[in-house]
Amino acid sequence: MKRILLFLATNLAIVVVLSITLRLLGVEKILDAQGTGLNINSLLIFAAVFGFGGSFMSLALSKWTAKRFTGAQVIEMPRNAHEHWLVTTVQRQAAAAGIGMPEVAIYDAPDVNAFATGMSRNDALVAVSTGLLNTMSQDEAEAVLAHEVSHIANGDMVTLALIQGVVNTFVIFLSRVIGHTVDRVIFKTEEGHGPAFWITNIVAEIVLGVLASIIVMWFSRQREFRADAGGASLAGRAKMIAALRRLQLVHEQAHLPNQLAAFGISGGSNGFSRLFMSHPPLEERIAALEAQH
Repeated sequence: MKRILLFLATNLAIVVVLSITLRLLGVEKILDAQGTGLNINSLLIFAAVFGFGGSFMSLALSKWTAKRFTGAQVIEMPRNAHEHWLVTTVQRQAAAAGIGMPEVAIYDAPDVNAFATGMSRNDALVAVSTGLLNTMSQDEAEAVLAHEVSHIANGDMVTLALIQGVVNTFVIFLSRVIGHTVDRVIFKTEEGHGPAFWITNIVAEIVLGVLASIIVMWFSRQREFRADAGGASLAGRAKMIAALRRLQLVHEQAHLPNQLAAFGISGGSNGFSRLFMSHPPLEERIAALEAQH
C-alpha cells in the first residue's frame, strides 16, 4: 500500500506543479489559430507529454521519495546479525528472481509493513518497517521480502507508471474539453478562455482523477495476487500463507477504523469502497494461494 500511495501522491504533486507553471508561462496552447475552438491534436499531444511526463518523473523520484517520507535507512554495511540476515535474504531472492541486488532499508514505524520501489528491476529499493521485524517470525518476514522482490521482478512500478501515464493523459484531455465546452456553451465566451474554463477544468480534473484511480487500484490488486504467487515461489507457499495470516491477525487485533478499509487493510471488501482498495482483502489472497497446486 505504501508503495502505491507514495507514487500516487508524488504523481499528483508533480502534475499540479507542472500545470500551474505552464499556465503561468502561457505554454498551454490548446486553442486554434482563431482562438475560438480547441486544437484537438495540440491538446492530445500536450496531454500525453504532460501525463506521461508526470508519471515517469514520479517513477524516477520514487526511491528518493520513499526514503525521504519514511525515513528509511539503507543498510550499507550490516551492523548486526539481524541486518545481515535481511541483506543476504534479499540478495538470495534477487538472484533467484534474476534481478539486480536492490537496496535494503529499514524504517522506524509501528505498523507491520514493507514496500519495494524503484526506476527499474536493477535499480530498486526494498524497505521494511521495524514493526514488521518486531512482529513477524523470520520465516514470515522472509515471505514478505520475497513478495516485494517479486514486485520488482514483475516490473510492477514501471507498469504502474505506464498505466498512470495513460490515465493522466485522458484526465488532462477530457478535463480541458469539458472546461472549454462549459465556457463556450453555458458562459458564452466567444474568444479565448474565461474564468469558467479554469474553474471547470480544475473541478473536472479532480473528479476524473478520482474516477481514474479506480483503474490504477484495480491494476494494483491484480499485481498483489501475482506478487503473492512470486513470493510463494521464492520463499515457499507455506511461509507466504503464514505471513498473510499474521497480517490478518495483526489487523484484526488493531481494530482499525473503517476509513482504512479502502486501502485493503481490513474489511471493506464489498461495495463501492472495494473499487479504491490498493490491495485485495487478505482472506482472498490467502484463498488464492491455498488454491494453487
